[in-house]
Amino acid sequence: MSQADGAGANAPITQDVMTIPRKVPAGPVNLVGLTRPALREALLEIGTPEKQAKMRVNQLWQWIYHWGVRDFDKMTNLAKDFRAKLAENFVIDLPEIVSKNVSADGTRKYLVRIAGGHEVEVVYIPETDRGTLCISSQVGCTLTCSFCHTGTQKLVRNLTAGEIVGQIMLARDDLDEWPEPGTGTGENGPRLLSNIVLMGMGEPLYNFDNVRDAMKIAMDGEGIALSRRRITLSTSGVVPEIAKTAEEIGCLLAVSFHATTDEVRDKLVPINKRWNIETLLAALKEYPRLSNSERITFEYVMLKDVNDSDADARRLVKLISGIPAKINLIPFNEWPGAPYQRSDWSRIEAFADIVYKAGYASPIRTPRGEDIMAACGQLKSATERARKSRAQIAAESGL
Repeated sequence: MSQADGAGANAPITQDVMTIPRKVPAGPVNLVGLTRPALREALLEIGTPEKQAKMRVNQLWQWIYHWGVRDFDKMTNLAKDFRAKLAENFVIDLPEIVSKNVSADGTRKYLVRIAGGHEVEVVYIPETDRGTLCISSQVGCTLTCSFCHTGTQKLVRNLTAGEIVGQIMLARDDLDEWPEPGTGTGENGPRLLSNIVLMGMGEPLYNFDNVRDAMKIAMDGEGIALSRRRITLSTSGVVPEIAKTAEEIGCLLAVSFHATTDEVRDKLVPINKRWNIETLLAALKEYPRLSNSERITFEYVMLKDVNDSDADARRLVKLISGIPAKINLIPFNEWPGAPYQRSDWSRIEAFADIVYKAGYASPIRTPRGEDIMAACGQLKSATERARKSRAQIAAESGL
């Protein structure tokens, strides 16, 4: 029996657990994660005159997302009585950094605690020409991809828009990257945090509304101001949401592809049983046109004797014909108890060569942060490592 046969062959398409419904906590409303229209509504509800609402939204937006200010008293262009009213009704809260590990290569992995005591992992990867933050969209994961450590953690719940954008803000705190008063966004030189990838824990397209709202906040030019071309959303292939992503977010798209036949992809990425390779590729062909986007990135994890043959490389090239694409080859990042092994380096290079000669960029991703379990497919929160039961998590959440 090959390694692929025993691992995940009969895995369910989605976990057999429901997300724990989250009660909206009583008390002040957190402004982090509210879209501009939602922020306007919140201000009207506390008695802000309608004529002032748009101006107040702009002022608060800049304080929170451009300057990174969390204290209403420091928002000096707002009247004192208005600041007091804001403080009575609202908070500006981020998730909490529980721990930070720094890899030998400079990669930073944050363990971040969100409401209910759940934890997610966030990874910052510094490079010479960019700094990429890998953020999470769910606690655990809806999917059961057999090669992924994160996929062995049952889904607990979707993150809110505030918890998603809060990860970006936390990293900017840690990197000390909020602009000094009186300076514009680009005046402090190149950004340390210049790119976002939704490739952390979870399937972003199973939490579409919150991911969309968080990314709209991140892309807003008067705040964090990241271009949509600097945000990449990675999906395992939730086909119905792909066109919506193009139209409502418009960011770059990456697809966890990993196999060239339905038989192998069913085992590696069980969502393939619901939307097979042919259905997925049909949706992907439309994406660049709908989103005015560039190439789609096909992520392909290299698993020894499973999906790494010359025949696989040739099939891959044939499958993606007609789609503007690049192939990101990912040497498998091993984790304790993993059912697979990394392909030999010579095999990865031979595979890359076939793809490259067919006219596609085929970079081999340098594994980053392996020494702190921060590499692709290795993220898994300490909560799950401690094997807390569903009942324990619910009890701790006060649910």
